[in-house]
Amino acid sequence: MPAQADLAQLGQRVAASHGWAAARAFKAYVWNEADKAAIAACAAGILKLLPASAGQEDLMSATLAFQLQQRLQAPVHLVAGTLRVERVAVRDDRLPPDGTSPFAADAPAWRGHLWIMIGPHIVDAAIFRLANSADCPPILARHVHSLFGGDKGLYADHWRHARRIGLDYDPLHVLSEEDMSHLLTAAYRLIKDGTA
Repeated sequence: MPAQADLAQLGQRVAASHGWAAARAFKAYVWNEADKAAIAACAAGILKLLPASAGQEDLMSATLAFQLQQRLQAPVHLVAGTLRVERVAVRDDRLPPDGTSPFAADAPAWRGHLWIMIGPHIVDAAIFRLANSADCPPILARHVHSLFGGDKGLYADHWRHARRIGLDYDPLHVLSEEDMSHLLTAAYRLIKDGTA
């Protein structure tokens, strides 16, 4: 599906979770140099705050999204979906059949991927953590390391460009504030307990 059609669909998902005003802001946004610098600074802080540990990527993505919402005058949304590399799904899950949020308190653990959308731009701090983890699918590790090397912490790019380099982010759900609060509570506990 063309990127414009995907963005229109994602705009509808933003509207369903956050209202039409948020969807209009999402579709109109174009980032600037100040926003890019703020994104990089926020990501560096979160990566230090939540050191790499298997299975904590969703908490890190939620924490980064929250921090970006506080720092930027921009439409920042946390998105759940499927990550494909060279058309192979490496992080995949489906929405609950009853239409409830996959991040509700009593929902089963999410096995898909979380990333941040700021207008048509992807911000993904989890992809490098995944690529460096022991249980990473080999195709993801190979692709990420061959494209970026092994020492990066944040992928930020236009959604359309991600596809051109073999990364396909297929959105299924835009997290609501309530969805985010469950993840942020878990992240806070992780930081407080010093188990990050």
